[in-house]
Amino acid sequence: QVRLVESGGGLVQPGGSLILSCAVSEISLDLYVVGWFRQAPGKQREGVSCISSSNDETYYEDSVKGRFTISKNNAKNTVYLQMNSLKSEDTAVYYCATDCPVPILGLESDYWGQGTQVTVSS
Repeated sequence: QVRLVESGGGLVQPGGSLILSCAVSEISLDLYVVGWFRQAPGKQREGVSCISSSNDETYYEDSVKGRFTISKNNAKNTVYLQMNSLKSEDTAVYYCATDCPVPILGLESDYWGQGTQVTVSS
């Protein structure tokens, strides 16, 4: 059974950092795209970042460019999202999925994690 499990969310002050992890089972990151999405209360879900199967293509939504970095460790089948200079508007539930909001190399499917809450507040 394919599973994506997010971890690493929490409460952080503005300007702080967090690292989210997405542990993937039963599919290979050598083949699949993985993306990070977020949904804030009362707002539509938006794509934040994604990484190709080949590890040489990445995508970032404009508001997180220069602050967030996506990476992966294929041996551990885990994808990471390093989030720096966090702002209150980054507060949301963050999900990982085998999906990307833009065309990128790799297989895509409808596998989603359960989400992890990120709250940026003083």
